[in-house]
Amino acid sequence: MRLAIAQFSAGMSKPANLERISNLTARAADAGAQVVVFPEGAMCDFGVATDDLSGAAEPRDGRFIQTVSELANRFGLTVVAGMFESIAGEKLIYNSAVVVDPAKGLVGTYRKRHLFDAFGETESERFQRGDEDPLLVEIGGFKAAVVICYDIRFASFIERAADAGAELLLAPAAWVAGPLKEEHLAVLAHARALDNTMYVAVSGQTGPAYTGRSVIVDPLGATLAGLGDAEGVAIAEISRERLKAARARLPVLAQRCAAMNARASAPASRR
Repeated sequence: MRLAIAQFSAGMSKPANLERISNLTARAADAGAQVVVFPEGAMCDFGVATDDLSGAAEPRDGRFIQTVSELANRFGLTVVAGMFESIAGEKLIYNSAVVVDPAKGLVGTYRKRHLFDAFGETESERFQRGDEDPLLVEIGGFKAAVVICYDIRFASFIERAADAGAELLLAPAAWVAGPLKEEHLAVLAHARALDNTMYVAVSGQTGPAYTGRSVIVDPLGATLAGLGDAEGVAIAEISRERLKAARARLPVLAQRCAAMNARASAPASRR
């Protein structure tokens, strides 16, 4: 399967962002991609901390997903993108990622579980925390897990998805710039790939507030494709054969599952 990551700088204008998404989707399709991953907040940027984002948020039957569904259908590929999802009767909103199939439309929504209350940011002041594990969805013959940005720092959270069968991790991101932050993103993307012998694709925002550095990593930690700090699309070929070979060579996933099963079956006196 050909997997694309699309990196751009989202602004506060949703129509302008949709135009960038349309152009980048066309580029991914022209390169033969079957799935393209866009950043966190692709629908609308976060702005400054005092900006009220509730007016920009949309329900899942709103214009953003309708337009992305049309793009997915027109170009014949699955689109994964970050959006702000409204909550009826609530001021807080969800920071969500949606998976849109070219034939079926919206097939999954993930709501960010770990909000970015770190490095001086307080995401929880504007967003409601999701309460579910990573979304699991079939894409191009792979079982994909979908998370958002800061979630990737929580190794056990990602491990639960791998233990449930995930072979590919898709992580829309808006990785906030700062000292050492580029290194953090690179280390975490490669670590999650190696922790679980899975493919990892992180698609981030660019611009002065964010690091860019979108990347696709293979199950043994090799960088397959990446982008610097400019808008663009990067493509990598991922295969079940490579995944199977990596898991045979480095069987950490099977060993972790075996250890969990052994603990679960051990007599209470030995726990």
